[in-house]
Amino acid sequence: MQAELDRQFLDAAYEEAQQGLREGGIPIGSVLVRNGEIIGRGHNRRVQKGDPILHGEMDAIQNAGRQRTYKDVTCYTTLSPCMMCTGTIIQFGISRVVVAESKNFKGFQDVMTLAGVDVVDYHEPRCEHMMADFIQNHPELWNEDIGE
Repeated sequence: MQAELDRQFLDAAYEEAQQGLREGGIPIGSVLVRNGEIIGRGHNRRVQKGDPILHGEMDAIQNAGRQRTYKDVTCYTTLSPCMMCTGTIIQFGISRVVVAESKNFKGFQDVMTLAGVDVVDYHEPRCEHMMADFIQNHPELWNEDIGE
């Protein structure tokens, strides 16, 4: 049952990533879910908005708006979170993170786990291929996104 829900919400995050790609940005999408409902969705809009911190997870959190608490929220993301997004997840107490892929970017899952966040990684081939293609075709944007 949980795996089915996870796949459903990863599909929504994937749709966000595809939207980012269509806009000429980096294809990373994220949704925040509470009690089976999406409360925030977003995609990496760093290129589109010229905003260096507007990663997919940050966009989803901004779009969720003020919340009394994030402790009962799951963050679904198409790529393992970077250090900035990991810190934000920990800061706001998001209790669970579901990652579509970490092959192209390992991210900081170990840091989240040490902080008590439940991290699930599905290793989805469609997301692995999407990111690998993007990195190969746009290495300068990718390196800029991860601070290299």
